[in-house]
Amino acid sequence: MKSLDFPLPDEAATLALGALLAQALPERAVIYLEGDLGAGKTTLVRGLLRTLGTDGAVKSPTYTLLEPHVVSGLNLYHFDFYRFNSPDEFLDAGLDEYFADAGICLVEWPARAQPYLPPCDLRIGLHVEGGGRRARIDAESERGEAWLNALAPPPASAAATSCASPAPG
Repeated sequence: MKSLDFPLPDEAATLALGALLAQALPERAVIYLEGDLGAGKTTLVRGLLRTLGTDGAVKSPTYTLLEPHVVSGLNLYHFDFYRFNSPDEFLDAGLDEYFADAGICLVEWPARAQPYLPPCDLRIGLHVEGGGRRARIDAESERGEAWLNALAPPPASAAATSCASPAPG
């Protein structure tokens, strides 16, 4: 399966990567967002949602578990399972129902809800690197592979200031 690697020197680059992902967003997908606290997971989601037209607050669902967004005719569900003490909390909260419907499920801390989460289409790892971050996006399904293949590289001027072109993985 295809992988892309992105250096993210600053917050603007992380937002730009979210915007890039929004360009080819399918109608249904599961995206795992992995990385330490402060790695930029919610910032990436904010970039995606802003590009789709959300003008309200985009905050981490750390305390609420879920922040739903309806934008451009799409249902997007932003989950954060950081506070789970047990994967059974996923089922107890009835969150499995969101994954049965059409929509985009963006999942922070997916390992804390395993084995109950469905497989992902994209796995995005964000890691602190020097003064910035690095993102690695792995396609984990045919849908994810098609999504990565459909991404248009950012314009050269934007790449120099925000989100460098991906390096093939």
